[in-house]
Amino acid sequence: MKISCQTTALSDLRGFLKESLKDFRLSEIDQLQITLAVEEVCANLIIHSHKCNALDYIVLNIKQNPGKLIFEITDEGKAFNMLDYEVPDLNKVKGEKRKGGLGIILVKKIMDEIEFESSEGKNTCRLIKWFQS
Repeated sequence: MKISCQTTALSDLRGFLKESLKDFRLSEIDQLQITLAVEEVCANLIIHSHKCNALDYIVLNIKQNPGKLIFEITDEGKAFNMLDYEVPDLNKVKGEKRKGGLGIILVKKIMDEIEFESSEGKNTCRLIKWFQS
């Protein structure tokens, strides 16, 4: 799926994921959690890396390997490696009453593996979820 870098495209992303995930042996909770994680990564890219520039886009590919689903998100924006992201102290976030900083925590809790690579201006984030086949 090619996603325009505007937040309005996120509803199309949710629809695409809902349709794509229904063919896999995943519980409804797993489907919703995966959707949340993929949407969070895409939203961060759209907002922070691409500054909601409708001329930019990101690409989502879903691959199935034995026992796992791979959500490959590719873009050519400013690289953000969530593996290097230091999780903030939740008490500090709560005390400061700030709204950001929690999405990546959720992504890391929901997905079983996360891979990131950046080469020649192309960034790829792979979110991997294991499942029973």
